[in-house]
Amino acid sequence: MKIKNIIAVSGESGLFELVSSKNNGLILSNPKTGKSNFYSMRIHQFTPLETIGIYTMDDTVDIKDIFNTMTAKKAELPLPSVKDDNKKLMSYFVQILPDYDPDKVYPSDVKKVIKWYNAMEDCGFLTAQEETGDEEE
Repeated sequence: MKIKNIIAVSGESGLFELVSSKNNGLILSNPKTGKSNFYSMRIHQFTPLETIGIYTMDDTVDIKDIFNTMTAKKAELPLPSVKDDNKKLMSYFVQILPDYDPDKVYPSDVKKVIKWYNAMEDCGFLTAQEETGDEEE
């Protein structure tokens, strides 16, 4: 799974791939179009996906592990739409991560995880072959 240089940008839909960084922003590439643009730090906030975790009762689980579980269970557990009601989203998520912390994980968080998963899948970043090569870089 290629997650190292994938960035979520506030105010922009979808995920972006890091091309380069400057002192006042980032140059990001849209994987769908292939176009690169400059995004200023004054306007946008940047969240690398590799830094995101989901709270559990004991610890925090990396989003990469959540994506791996979603991929493994995709055949038996269909992915809900982000427009589904909160009850359906949370019942899906409890099957993906049974020990998540319900006081800290909200339906809006689950919607983001599903949106990001769909975006990563559409761009071809969810391939198991790449997972072994860059695990501890």
